[in-house]
Amino acid sequence: MESMTEQENVQAAELTDEAAASGPDAAQLEQLQQERDQLLDRLARLQAEFDNARKRQEREKAEFRDYATGMVVEQFLPVLDNFSLALSANASAEQLRTGVELIVKQMDEVLRNLQVQAIPAVGEVFDPRLHEALGSVERLDMPDQTVAEEIRRGYRIRERLLRPALVRVVSNPAQNEA
Repeated sequence: MESMTEQENVQAAELTDEAAASGPDAAQLEQLQQERDQLLDRLARLQAEFDNARKRQEREKAEFRDYATGMVVEQFLPVLDNFSLALSANASAEQLRTGVELIVKQMDEVLRNLQVQAIPAVGEVFDPRLHEALGSVERLDMPDQTVAEEIRRGYRIRERLLRPALVRVVSNPAQNEA
């Protein structure tokens, strides 16, 4: 801003003197300034309350996530214990295999309790929403675009896909020519 000229200074001083001389305007200005200060104070308090509520929500969300994770991990601890027992056992290969099969059944039960389901694959029609094709296999005994082999099992929880099944898909040349 440019500095005020002497004439502008005199006019500003006269306006200030007039405002000071007029009692009701000065009182009204003082009242407006107090209201402004109160509103600014109220705004600052509301902003602080909002920030506190947001932080509280984030903290509660993290606590809930930890609680849910703890509930899931707690269900898998017996499975881990059984794996440790199997590793420390001096048993034959057949006994170890039987033990691991029991552990897999136990793991499937935990997943079922968590409402996690395996995605059907072998013999099913290839569905790119549920299956991820790693390649194709030429076979005449199965229909074209059918899952011939499951490389890795896929899972979903209720209707939500956790991971697709990795599969090999049938390519039937007899059906392709027809």
